[in-house]
Amino acid sequence: MRQLFDAGAWLSAQAGLAADLARAAFALGRLEGALAALEPEARAGANRRLALVEVEAMLWAQGTPLRREEIGRDLMEARAGADLEAMRLARWGIRRLEGQGDPRDLRGFLGLHRAEVSGLDDLLALRPTGQDFDAAVGEFRELAAQVSGLEPLARAPALRVLWRLCGLSAPELLAEPATWTARDMAAGCEALRFVPLGRHGRAVWVDAGTPAERMAGHLAAVTAGIADARHELARVAEWQVRALAAVARIKGDNPGRVVRALAAHPLLSAAMLEESAGISRDTAERLLARMRDLGLAREITGGRRFRLWVLAG
Repeated sequence: MRQLFDAGAWLSAQAGLAADLARAAFALGRLEGALAALEPEARAGANRRLALVEVEAMLWAQGTPLRREEIGRDLMEARAGADLEAMRLARWGIRRLEGQGDPRDLRGFLGLHRAEVSGLDDLLALRPTGQDFDAAVGEFRELAAQVSGLEPLARAPALRVLWRLCGLSAPELLAEPATWTARDMAAGCEALRFVPLGRHGRAVWVDAGTPAERMAGHLAAVTAGIADARHELARVAEWQVRALAAVARIKGDNPGRVVRALAAHPLLSAAMLEESAGISRDTAERLLARMRDLGLAREITGGRRFRLWVLAG
């Protein structure tokens, strides 16, 4: 394995890409600051909103496409009838990107403490198990230590190479190393749980080329992905301003509470709104319908029960 990994080439690549790394770090600082400025509920919602985008992109790159609305519906126990194996992986990815699991404990992070993983058994069988997995983790850590001089934002492509070389996941499961490195890149961040690449990750999660080429492409994807994430948060903030102005003529404080709840949660049910806004279920249902009529919200399930709402526009 050692002869296939040249740590010096990765360290040299970082030295030659100092300007690219600085741009990516500056972008990350701006996103971290934007999240830190949010109230706790809105910050958690923003992290989930970005996590849904990220996992959607990972699964599409992996060849198991799921729309973010389907993933969100499944997380909220509104069955979407989608690929169950992909959905299990999506649930795992969302939870890890939201901060669950310690990246230092690879067995726990990957959920391998379970005796069986229904639906993913065939893929999981392609990675080592038991003591063989522990040996692969040990080799991964030993080789990763050789590039400890790389900054968190720059080391992800090297660690993805090592992940594959050590066989920590089946080759088809690119979402696992992508999720782990997304968390690893956010080391030191307080508000942000992971570094989003979004649609730009598709160019680097299965990248190729020299270490310098891979790192350059990765840093470009980081900068672009963070820019997209900031645009998404700005879109939500702009919607909230517009929505608050639109409901200002409706009597009482409840319409404003509904607007703020829709802005804080990527998907919202009447039950969630009842708890978040401190209003009755009937009021929640009525105001969501009113928001729909104003073109500010839309319902995505198409059913009569357990309906889920998102902001519109």
